[in-house]
Amino acid sequence: MRKITLFILICVCALCAHAETIVLRTGTRVQGTILFQNEEVVIIRNAEGARFQYPKSDVQEILTDDAAVETQQEQTDEDPEIKTSKKASILLEVGVGAAIIPGDGKTGVGYNVDLLVGSHHIGDKHIFVGGGIGYHGMALGDMYNFLPIQAAIRMPFIEAKHAPVFGLGLGYGIALSKKYVGGLYAGVDFGYRYQLNPKTAISLVAFAQFQQARMTVTETPDGKTPTATFTNNAGRSLVNAGVKFALYF
Repeated sequence: MRKITLFILICVCALCAHAETIVLRTGTRVQGTILFQNEEVVIIRNAEGARFQYPKSDVQEILTDDAAVETQQEQTDEDPEIKTSKKASILLEVGVGAAIIPGDGKTGVGYNVDLLVGSHHIGDKHIFVGGGIGYHGMALGDMYNFLPIQAAIRMPFIEAKHAPVFGLGLGYGIALSKKYVGGLYAGVDFGYRYQLNPKTAISLVAFAQFQQARMTVTETPDGKTPTATFTNNAGRSLVNAGVKFALYF
């Protein structure tokens, strides 16, 4: 009698349960019962009892017996334009590499730290757009230090946890010494990014940075006679290339 009662209860629960389907951005569909969900994750149990957890950013929509529930863009009747994906983000980058003044042939070591503030979500994509300030130094016989103020973009080629990423930066480098004058700053990045969760990511990229400056240089007109050298306030491009680690949070 107890076995029959238990069987009836299980059947009733199965009939009352609502089947749900998670549609991922890859097109994959997972059917089952959602056990838990919030702004970051969705946990679902399939018919075999296996549990699966997906980042909310990977879920395109959740289908129930009645309707499709959008998870990437939550809307309200009062303000349907509110998008929860548009949130402020901070990008911290630290890099080291080789530095050179191409016109003079001077080589040395370069290092940089940048702190940028902006948005890590543009529409449904994890694209960072923002701006900020940094500290860049180059040991090229003399020390050349700048505070670059820049606008920047960091864009993954695909929307996935593991993705190649491309970045650009453009601004002006303020010289930290009276011996030289700052100028136009530009930087380019290419590497790999790993999305830890909808708000946090890390990346490792190769970079190249170009800093314009005016400085006092010693020149020899004929390239041979040392006694014919003279000083001149000339423009130079300082180039720094290496590897950079970044944290989005």
